[in-house]
Amino acid sequence: MASIEDLQKRIRELEKELEAEKQLNKSGGRQKISQMSSEVVDSNPYSRLMALKRMGIVDNYEKIREYTVAVVGVGGVGSVTAEMLTRCGIGKLLLFDYDKVELANMNRLFYQPHQAGLSKVEAAEKTLKEINPDVEFEIYNYNITTIDNFTHFVDRITKGGLKEGEHVDLVLSCVDNFEARMAINAACNEVGQTWIESGVSENAVSGHIQFVIPGETACFACAPPLVVATKTDEKTLKREGVCAASLPTTMAVVAGFLVQNTLKYLLKFGDVTHYLGYNALQDFFPTMSMKPNEQCDDNHCKRQQAEYKEREAAKPKVVVEETKEEVVVHEDNPFEIELVSETTLEESQASEGAQPQLAEGLKVAYTVPAPEQGDQANNTVESEGQSLEDLMNQMKSL
Repeated sequence: MASIEDLQKRIRELEKELEAEKQLNKSGGRQKISQMSSEVVDSNPYSRLMALKRMGIVDNYEKIREYTVAVVGVGGVGSVTAEMLTRCGIGKLLLFDYDKVELANMNRLFYQPHQAGLSKVEAAEKTLKEINPDVEFEIYNYNITTIDNFTHFVDRITKGGLKEGEHVDLVLSCVDNFEARMAINAACNEVGQTWIESGVSENAVSGHIQFVIPGETACFACAPPLVVATKTDEKTLKREGVCAASLPTTMAVVAGFLVQNTLKYLLKFGDVTHYLGYNALQDFFPTMSMKPNEQCDDNHCKRQQAEYKEREAAKPKVVVEETKEEVVVHEDNPFEIELVSETTLEESQASEGAQPQLAEGLKVAYTVPAPEQGDQANNTVESEGQSLEDLMNQMKSL
């Protein structure tokens, strides 16, 4: 029986053969595909973000091509995030990861068995270029937490924009460990780079995203998680044989939140959430905003806070004029006429009929009044007293 190594070797050989065959078959059609992909116009149904314009949300959806996004961690969340951005027609993607594709990663929505053994960034680039050849890619197969790699990482987010030498527009953290998150946090605080942190819990049914603007919102170090507060080695939290955050549905939900807010930030529509959580067990989506901690351990964060305060102080102050409500003066009411309800509150509530059981925070727009007693209540006239004929005779006698 063949070993796993032999099977992986054979898979790689088959992959090379298939790749060669694809190049032969597509050599004539590659230029046509690229041309179609670049013609993202109103008349072209291939336009990826056309819905945003048709629904009046943005004026120029094609501006997405002018932006560069760095995705750090191309695992369960990061690979799906990179694919969504590629399908949206992002201008350039920088992909960072040090891991390789394994057969255990096949619970992801992105990788395929024949890619086992390749670095994740290499496998991702090959797949994404097939999806949209117009997107530019830079891939880096290294660990950003080492000193040399961290320096290079900082250099690329400050100079790796669509035009070389410009900042990237946004950094997306899709890593699965605290050390890497702190490295991204330190880099972005150092250069004032806006970024979005994301994560899926080890129980695989909850996750979150957090939007970070250095100096303006809390950075990742401002509110340290349990592993820092208790000085716990995060390696001891890993359980053998368990792939943390390995449910593809949860990873796809978090990736969707991440890309949706990326589009809102880049194309400037809607409100970018500061923090959005997701708990699949209760379908609970908590949101909140966190101000930076003045006692943050990251010195660059405190520097960014000071610079942000200076920028805010330098802005011209907007004077808000107080508007006094006009006092409503009623006309004289010599006869002291008042409009009052003929029913009490209890009687009114009782007459509204049965109320539906609604979740907390919901209310009905209107109520249907309960029918009056007797089926003919609204269809009969009072019959007591003189008849119409008697009244007519009395009038004639006058």
